Amino acid sequence: MDSTEYRKRGREIVDYIADYLENIRERRVYPDVKPGYLSQLLPDSAPFEGESWDAIFRDFDNAIMPGVTHWKSPHMHAYFPALSSYPSLLGDMLADAVNQIGFTWASSPACTELETIVMDWLGKMIGLPSDFLHVNQETMGGGVIMTTASESTYTCMLAARTDAIRRHRYADPDDDSTDSILNDRLVGYCSEQAHSSVEKCGIIGLVRMRLLPTDEKLALRGKTLREAIISDREEGLIPFFVCATLGTTGACAFDNLKELGPICHEENVWLHIDAAYAGTAFVCPEFRKFLTGVEFANSFAFNPSKWMMVHFDCTALWVKNSKLLHRTFNVEPLYLKHENSGAAIDYMHWQIGLSRRFRSLKLWCVIRSYGVSGLQKHVRESVRMAKLFEMLIRSDDRFEIPADRHMGLVVFRLKGDNQLTELLLKKINKTGQVHMVPAALKGKYVIRFTVTSQDTTQDDIARDWAIIRDATNAMMGKRAPPDNSLSEKQVEQTTTTTMPATPRQTICKNPLDMKKSEFGLSLILSNVPMSPRFVNGSFAAVFDNSEILFEFAKFLSERGFQDQSMVLSPRRKLRHGNKQYSLDTNLLSGSSKIYRSALSAGHQASFDSKIDKLFENSPLVEEKPEQAAAATVGMTTAPDDEIDRCSDRSSLDGECVADSDPNKEKMAETKEVDEKLVICGNCGHHITLF
Repeated sequence: MDSTEYRKRGREIVDYIADYLENIRERRVYPDVKPGYLSQLLPDSAPFEGESWDAIFRDFDNAIMPGVTHWKSPHMHAYFPALSSYPSLLGDMLADAVNQIGFTWASSPACTELETIVMDWLGKMIGLPSDFLHVNQETMGGGVIMTTASESTYTCMLAARTDAIRRHRYADPDDDSTDSILNDRLVGYCSEQAHSSVEKCGIIGLVRMRLLPTDEKLALRGKTLREAIISDREEGLIPFFVCATLGTTGACAFDNLKELGPICHEENVWLHIDAAYAGTAFVCPEFRKFLTGVEFANSFAFNPSKWMMVHFDCTALWVKNSKLLHRTFNVEPLYLKHENSGAAIDYMHWQIGLSRRFRSLKLWCVIRSYGVSGLQKHVRESVRMAKLFEMLIRSDDRFEIPADRHMGLVVFRLKGDNQLTELLLKKINKTGQVHMVPAALKGKYVIRFTVTSQDTTQDDIARDWAIIRDATNAMMGKRAPPDNSLSEKQVEQTTTTTMPATPRQTICKNPLDMKKSEFGLSLILSNVPMSPRFVNGSFAAVFDNSEILFEFAKFLSERGFQDQSMVLSPRRKLRHGNKQYSLDTNLLSGSSKIYRSALSAGHQASFDSKIDKLFENSPLVEEKPEQAAAATVGMTTAPDDEIDRCSDRSSLDGECVADSDPNKEKMAETKEVDEKLVICGNCGHHITLF
């Protein structure tokens, strides 16, 4: 492709992008494809000879686009926003053209200096103390653009680890412990509502992370943190890091910085603030109440790539003392030195990697194009749309809102059993017209509704509410729903009302009590969205009791897969009916026979990769059938008023699908229909409710 064709194709692509964004409402939000669809449309080897742009773009439009989730659609309400804007796209076109690799000032002076300027702009815009700014000559503070909030957390955790070990050696010079021994004594803290990436940082950083309980507002409080620090010091551990969340993933809850900050300062513990989503809202002064206590923080991060219309990737991280980053990441070979080393910022010393993109250019373009007032207007309009949706939910007495709405996120659920809300979400997402994801809050299964598009209107909210309401009517039986229309005055007010506390419900009935271990979580990843916490769109069930896994292994070994398909992917997923499980040996006690069997099978990380051998060696062969049946993940015993007992097999309300041979205790293959799956109260067999 020469410059002449590039000009022609560039104009075509710009037109295509503009048309796509203008008409995105007409597209199905979530793609109607199955895993592996693309391998059926594209060749399995690269072309030996080059192809024309027409052929390449034709495949993009016909093969790639059908599998795209349209994150910018006004009807996309899953996760958090992943916005872009025309100024952002244009800025990145320029950055891609000049293709700067800005690891040092010398490698690209403009790339480095624009980043320092823009990060000071942004810090002032959201109200950060001057200690975090490059312009403050009295401190070593400053900002840097990272790829993600996860990378920011990990970077700060590593810096905190280095600093904690150094300070311990200074305070106790007689301690001749190696760094690895001291590292084993380090412990960090976050709330149970914190993003899963915080725990992952602890795993790859080889430090303990304690997940602390939250209050009724889902906030981590100072008393809880202080008690944990005191307890751990008594055990000989070294508290070194706290990650406070402003705007949790599950419900946009806010940890109490006003209480946590002074404790971290007194205990000399690094306080990192993760405000990935909510940080953008702090351009509006009315939301800065959540920043009270930020002056105690050592680092602060948020994602302009979420809500600020700067497309991915772009995470803003500020630190009070960049010297601590240098101490952790400074490796300076001769070929990277330059005559201005030490006189100018070399961002390679602020991060794990070496090379870095010219991300500041797109951020600079967005801030200049919209101005502070334009960004404030954008945030306030998103919040107004969320308030409108909240009012619609509250107008229907079949729903409840179990957590306060903050900013652009509303969590809601059907009153009653968790499975009702799970089934409703499944029905809605199947349509592809609206897309949402679940979370679990204090034992309640909830649906998250986030306003993710800057183009969302009242008509969009009304349309999506109608889809939710119609799905609810179809699922629960047609009855006259309440009048959901809102007056113009109500729409203008869109105020938040706090719901009274409701009794807690468990995600999964006994005997599968879901618990969190003292230091972190072990996850069973599954596509069954009965999850005790929201993990980046993955559905996870959390257990720390090996007996649960034994029960499940016994259930599988007795019932088997004789009449059902077993799909072995790279993770060797187990399938039963329309449910899928992936088990990990980390859940097993190191002293258990089944754990040793897994190790002897030669695959430590995946329990299901050697499932047959594990079942052959399973010590659980004397368990009663009813105990095995009770271990079915995600199932509950049906109430008497919901189904007829198996003695009445001809009932239209419930049909037992157990094998007719009484000597067989296997489970018949369930039908692929949209139905509720429960366990018979008499015999433990599956009952399908049509």
